[in-house]
Amino acid sequence: MTEPLNITTERVDDIPLLLAQLDRMGVQPLLDEYFPTHGNWVGLSLGWVTVLWLTHILSEANHRLNHVAPWAAPRLHTLRCSTGQPVHPLDLSDDRLAGVLEVLSHDAKWQAFEGAFTQQLLRVYDLQPERVRLDSTTASGYWRVTEDGLFQFGHSKDHRPDLPQVKVMLSVLDPLGLPVATDIVPGQRADDPLYLPAIARVRESIGRRGLLYVGDCKMGALETRASLQAGGDCYLCPLAEVQLPPAVLEGYLESVASGHQPLTRITRLTVTGTRQHIADGYDRLEPLTAEVAGHLVAWTERRLVVRSRQLARAGATALHVRLARARAAVTALNDRGRGKPRFSDLPALQVAVEAILTRYRVQGLLTVRYTERVREHPLRRYGSRPATVQVARDLGVKAVVDRPAVATAIGRLGWRVYATNAPAEQLSLAQAVLAYRSQYLVESDMGRLKGHPLSLTPMYLQRDDHVTGLIRLLSVGLRVLTLLEFVVRQRLAAARTTLAGLYAGNPSRATARPTTERLLKRFEGLTLTIIREGHRRLYHLTPLSRVQRRILALLNCPVDIYTRLCPDSHKPP
Repeated sequence: MTEPLNITTERVDDIPLLLAQLDRMGVQPLLDEYFPTHGNWVGLSLGWVTVLWLTHILSEANHRLNHVAPWAAPRLHTLRCSTGQPVHPLDLSDDRLAGVLEVLSHDAKWQAFEGAFTQQLLRVYDLQPERVRLDSTTASGYWRVTEDGLFQFGHSKDHRPDLPQVKVMLSVLDPLGLPVATDIVPGQRADDPLYLPAIARVRESIGRRGLLYVGDCKMGALETRASLQAGGDCYLCPLAEVQLPPAVLEGYLESVASGHQPLTRITRLTVTGTRQHIADGYDRLEPLTAEVAGHLVAWTERRLVVRSRQLARAGATALHVRLARARAAVTALNDRGRGKPRFSDLPALQVAVEAILTRYRVQGLLTVRYTERVREHPLRRYGSRPATVQVARDLGVKAVVDRPAVATAIGRLGWRVYATNAPAEQLSLAQAVLAYRSQYLVESDMGRLKGHPLSLTPMYLQRDDHVTGLIRLLSVGLRVLTLLEFVVRQRLAAARTTLAGLYAGNPSRATARPTTERLLKRFEGLTLTIIREGHRRLYHLTPLSRVQRRILALLNCPVDIYTRLCPDSHKPP
């Protein structure tokens, strides 16, 4: 009698690759070591549950708890073969995942885990940290605000001041953007006081001093700079008006305008191999003193006075547009007609003109001339009214561009002052400018954290501990994305070659800097077919393409992570 056939299919996609990467990073053993579970925990360990959940998040771009078990149920063979564990959908229930978040929200355990995790990644990937970037972001949502909760109203970087938010401080390593420390604070907290705790955690995780910390102007607080100097580290950040008043900046630029201060030409190498002139600037030294932990710290700070050519051009273009609009608005005050105000006295007209100049920020750049024409109109006698002469005054205004003033204003555009305590032989002027211009690395991590594929927002959680645990979980996923991308780019650069076949609709397009998202997407559509006939099983996996094999080779992953899914196939991929 012929046995009935039972045919099932499983979407494999990038699951084996992600699990292999998480295994290489040692996520599961470290989680089980630093987050021991109580005796009532049954099934897969917390480390394996977290690894499988991270795989789901990275593969599906979805962190919702109740979507993980339905995702795992039709992929049990793939998950069991790739992990060597008896995976069951109940291991990934939303209750179990909520328990994972509660455990990850424990501050002391997380800090110990994160430090050990960073040390392990530095060792496995042979990373030599020299530069750390810091920045913060916010995640807003429709949450209930409580007095001591994470969700608070504050300055929104999502441009949603009407929604409560949570703030995340991220510290990443250059040049790959690998997260080192993740801090979660209430949404109303200012950025300035977040830098010193983040720096302390980076020092603890990396175990090294003498690093260069790069941040935006909010890291420029004197207390932060003094603490870095006292701790034997270096800093690089732009100075805001609080640290550098406009009068001081004007003094810095006066020597440039007079021609007494020569400028250094700053260039960078383009992808075509040519040098592009991007900025000009000079160094100056400023002695500083500040008190740190009751001790007086004195040092000499380098002030890098830099003019960005692109920023100056953009500012000049915007200034000319504002001047044209201001002149048009002033000229329109002369128009006569229905609904047009008529000014009968000079002070009222001057107030209107001044409001226009203020609105377009062109005070002192336009020369305003006022005219007055007096017209006399005789009125004949009428009845008891004697003959009189009616006097009418017509006021006019004209705005002319003050070209010398505009030239001076344009000469002040594009300037910014950076502060650093790094010696010139360690960090030259050009190196400092290029280092700060790579600040997009941490901003790119922020984009991944909040957008595809980690998708922190929108967040479908309400409890503070769950939110804290989720952000920490996603920071581990961010490390996965960063390292996958770093390894492939590093190997392509070492071989001086490129990778093609990643762009839909243009298979011949090649790149030397592929993103992890494009690499993983290339594995979409891999399907495992399982045929069951009684006790007999046959497996067939979609053959791996040339591009997929090359990606695995660049990542130093054996093809076996896919072929072992179909041990009985006579034609493995």
